[in-house]
Amino acid sequence: MVCCLGAVCLVCAALLGGVYVLTEDAIVQTNAALLRESVGSVLPAGGTLSEALPLEVGGTPSEYYVSTADGAPAGYAVKSTVSGFGGPLVLMVGLTPEGKVYGTSVLSHAETPGLGAKCTSDAAFIDQFKGFDPAVSRLAVRKDGGDVDAITASTITSRAYALAIANAVAAFQNIKGE
Repeated sequence: MVCCLGAVCLVCAALLGGVYVLTEDAIVQTNAALLRESVGSVLPAGGTLSEALPLEVGGTPSEYYVSTADGAPAGYAVKSTVSGFGGPLVLMVGLTPEGKVYGTSVLSHAETPGLGAKCTSDAAFIDQFKGFDPAVSRLAVRKDGGDVDAITASTITSRAYALAIANAVAAFQNIKGE
């Protein structure tokens, strides 16, 4: 019985390993395409995009991208990771050279379906960050004295989303030397 169970486990492990090896390149390419799409969605159209540049965002190693047009920066895309309700919430935050939020995109999350997961689909929530000027408004939910309308029944996710953007803005200010 032990030999049969050992053989079944060995065969299953070999199959899993084989499938991983066969799909590894496709997974890497898909993730790279999603990252490029996400960067493109949070920055103004046009311009030349830099390679990933290293950066610390909220105390976590991360990366950012610079879009240049006519030799001048047209926008910055900063990858920001924070803890949400269900686990890590990873955002790509697009910023104008003046430091205003141009757009945001969720790269990954583990939020509750139907509640916190609305951070990827609730247009009213997502659109409130477009053109958001952290120099004028506070990046925190209204419950905490800020200017961000939270997703109904998802305050923790909304706080995490706002914190991710605030961390990206702080990292951007370090890039700009402000």
